[in-house]
Amino acid sequence: MEDKLSHLESSGKPTMVDVGDKQVTQRFAEAQSIVILNEAILAEFKNGDIYTKKGSVFHTAIIAGTMAVKKTADLIPFCHPLPVDSIKLDIFLNEAQEVVIHCKVKVTGKTGVEMEALTGATVAALTIYDMCKALSHHIIIKETKLLKKTGGKKDFKVES
Repeated sequence: MEDKLSHLESSGKPTMVDVGDKQVTQRFAEAQSIVILNEAILAEFKNGDIYTKKGSVFHTAIIAGTMAVKKTADLIPFCHPLPVDSIKLDIFLNEAQEVVIHCKVKVTGKTGVEMEALTGATVAALTIYDMCKALSHHIIIKETKLLKKTGGKKDFKVES
């Protein structure tokens, strides 16, 4: 294996990566989560959102995902706290009637924002679950994955 785990010292002890000597570059990451809702919940979908007694499901999920991006370093032990330049969450129903969450994060810094984008998408998905569970617990958070990252050592993009 040519790549090694960056959060392990040669002795196997966990460590935070030293980014002190890295170049400051623009970093970007986009992550996606997919949530499957049952018919009872989908019946409440109107005007691009689901409205419950708790309020707008998608708007609340966008706020929660944004907050999660900013708190990633508090949740994931070896993530560096980052001064994020921008966060954008989009939530929509696809052709298969699945809720798709895209979380895009940009930073100008020495380390990437993949974990921030993944955390934002995941917390948005969990928020949709929380907002809709009064209607039904038949909710599946199907997948969360990185779609794209740029900046740093290697770029990455999921092939469509």
